Amino acid sequence: MDILPLLLMFGLLGVMMYFMTRRQRRAQEQQQALQNSLGVGDRVMTTSGLYGTVTDAEDGTTITLEIAPGVETEWLRAAVREKVGPVEETDDVEDLDDTDAVDEVETVDATTNEPPAVKDAELESGKK
Repeated sequence: MDILPLLLMFGLLGVMMYFMTRRQRRAQEQQQALQNSLGVGDRVMTTSGLYGTVTDAEDGTTITLEIAPGVETEWLRAAVREKVGPVEETDDVEDLDDTDAVDEVETVDATTNEPPAVKDAELESGKK
């Protein structure tokens, strides 16, 4: 009777190990499929977080990434973490509604939280 709990424990441990290795194997297969599917023009992110566009993928172990216009670097295929979407071009033109200019800056008294009062005498003398 003492052997039954021991067998159940080892059986449970074996099932857990099987599922853990299965998940790890599946992740490795997906990573290998990604690395094999890389082609010229693909936008990728490396394991270090660098974004680039594949410019040469002829070699079986390395690829060439363009990280800036005219700047190409060579990377191991294993350094590619994932494919990312293409770069979206944005217009630098701002809407006029977004940049409403402030014509006048209004000061506020810190104690009363109201605009400062201007005395009539100061207005007549030209002081502000």
